Amino acid sequence: MRARTFPRRRLLTMLAATAAIVSMPALQAAETYPTKPIRMVVGFPSGGAPDILARLFSEKVSLGQPVVVDNKPGAGGNIGAEAVAHAPPDGYTLALGTVGTHSINGALYSKMPYDMVKDFVPVILLASTPNVLVVHPSVPAKNVQELIALAKSKPGQLTFGTPGVGTSLHVAGELFNTMAGTKITHVPYKGRAMAIPDLLGGHITMMFDNLPSALPVVKEGKLRALGVTSAQRSASAPDIPTIAEQGLPGYEATSWFAVFAPANTPKEIVSRLNAELNRIFTLPDVQAKLKTLGLDPVLGTPEKLAEYQRAEIAKWAKVVKESGAKAE
Repeated sequence: MRARTFPRRRLLTMLAATAAIVSMPALQAAETYPTKPIRMVVGFPSGGAPDILARLFSEKVSLGQPVVVDNKPGAGGNIGAEAVAHAPPDGYTLALGTVGTHSINGALYSKMPYDMVKDFVPVILLASTPNVLVVHPSVPAKNVQELIALAKSKPGQLTFGTPGVGTSLHVAGELFNTMAGTKITHVPYKGRAMAIPDLLGGHITMMFDNLPSALPVVKEGKLRALGVTSAQRSASAPDIPTIAEQGLPGYEATSWFAVFAPANTPKEIVSRLNAELNRIFTLPDVQAKLKTLGLDPVLGTPEKLAEYQRAEIAKWAKVVKESGAKAE
């Protein structure tokens, strides 16, 4: 018995020692992280919410190294996300992910250049912003219930414009059709800048627009806001009721923004990034900035983001399947 037990114990000891030696460089790297600039990849042009959030991180970071924002727009954010998915898992390349890049696009695109879950490790859910349902002033509906009744009386005649097939604003409209039982016709444009003039001119009935972009036009009286797409009213526009509270309980189609690192990034590095981002986005001046932009800070743990992402992937896969939407 002893003769057979001793070699086994010795083998286990040797294996444990080997594992410790192998993991030592990773531990040492995590303890000294960061030793060079961190690259935050944004899959969208400068000026939008993802870019603004990335630059707030860059401006306020206190990790001893700068954060460089790298805009790589295209393919609904997929080009930027792919660059991070294939980067070394050392914490020096991060993605500013969105509801599109990390929950919707997997169902929209027939071929994805990355796996939204397996190729990344969640760091933090930074913020969310509701979209808002706006209509041309000539539309007689003054609330969501009246719009639903109007749409049902004229199936296929009402229209909603979007910045393009497969955008988050498109699937917000498809979710509305599915839950309300309406047939409002989708009219895709090549960007928001081309859709808004047609809405202002009354050529299309309505649009789901980002709240920060729509509010100024609503305040000028050029469009009427019927409801926000978040579960609760927005602090930026508390007088606009939610769509959910107007007869569509459970309706929610928010845009969200989160930080992801490549898969297999050491937990110690993820924890350090998470702590720093939580610190930055609870600073009073940063919170004030987010409020003026119509962005609601979320924050929390990597686990919170992972759970939320799983729910969002399942939700939007169902909506995309039922609507038949596909990215161009």
